[in-house]
Amino acid sequence: MNPLIAIEEHWMSPELAAALAGRDDSLAFNERGDTAQRLADLDAGRIATMDAQGIDVSIIALTPPGTQALPAHDAVRLSRAANDAAAEAVRRNPTRLRALSTLPMSAPEAVAAELERAADLGHVGTMVYGRSGDLLLDDPVYEPFLATAERLRQPVFIHPQLPSPAQRDAAYRGFDATTDLALATFGWGWHVDAGLAALRLILRGTFDRHPDLRIVLGHWGELLPFWLDRADSLSRVAGLDRTVSDCVRTNVHLTASGMLNPALLHHVQTVTTPDRLIFSTDYPFQQPTRTEISAFLDLFPDDERALFTTRNAASLFDLDL
Repeated sequence: MNPLIAIEEHWMSPELAAALAGRDDSLAFNERGDTAQRLADLDAGRIATMDAQGIDVSIIALTPPGTQALPAHDAVRLSRAANDAAAEAVRRNPTRLRALSTLPMSAPEAVAAELERAADLGHVGTMVYGRSGDLLLDDPVYEPFLATAERLRQPVFIHPQLPSPAQRDAAYRGFDATTDLALATFGWGWHVDAGLAALRLILRGTFDRHPDLRIVLGHWGELLPFWLDRADSLSRVAGLDRTVSDCVRTNVHLTASGMLNPALLHHVQTVTTPDRLIFSTDYPFQQPTRTEISAFLDLFPDDERALFTTRNAASLFDLDL
């Protein structure tokens, strides 16, 4: 049997949670039910849940917003601490866990060095967000980071985050507070934010300069694969040699994030190739059962199932299993 690898499984450190208090409204989702307890557990409880779901290996990553919402000094310190803690968790559970690093994106001059340090610790990729303060991920200030990620073969997972205050005021308010937050996060805003970050990287010519750079988008591509016909028209306007859809097929990997919906799977299969699709659950925010996971995996032909569950993740993240 091919091992089942899940690549977007979240955790949180108490020190970082305290530092982020009051800085990001979406942190409220971490306090629902037993979510905080599950986020903090990188040992027996997490492994037991993986066993119950039939997951052999989890690639853990800090839950949003990572350290990107922090001032530069705090972001550097807490990124290092988080990467050290995640590496230690992997050492305690070497057959079950791998980790994505977190980076101090609010301190652009420190990002490439921390990515390199984290890779030396054994991190298999990194998770970032589309914006840190007023800096967008495609800002030229992050060029050393992207070049380093390409050189080190560290995939860059672009995770959703809360839209900026200006965006929230313009488009995501006007209801009750709970609906406002839901609209700005899991209901819509998160996914527009992450998909736009990837699209801006493409339009910036990032993959022309860095043809071996690989990025990952969750939630079946954060809406981008569902609008490629229109997005391709931007390629000519931006003067790109390649279309947006070509960049998506060659430089972007898509993961499920627990959205085990056959209709979504079918669509992404029409716009990209089987070697670009990877399993994940978005734990603990999504907790599909073993039965639900098995039923979804049964939708794949045997060869594509092996790619989706094991081979694509092992190749992308250079996993030695």
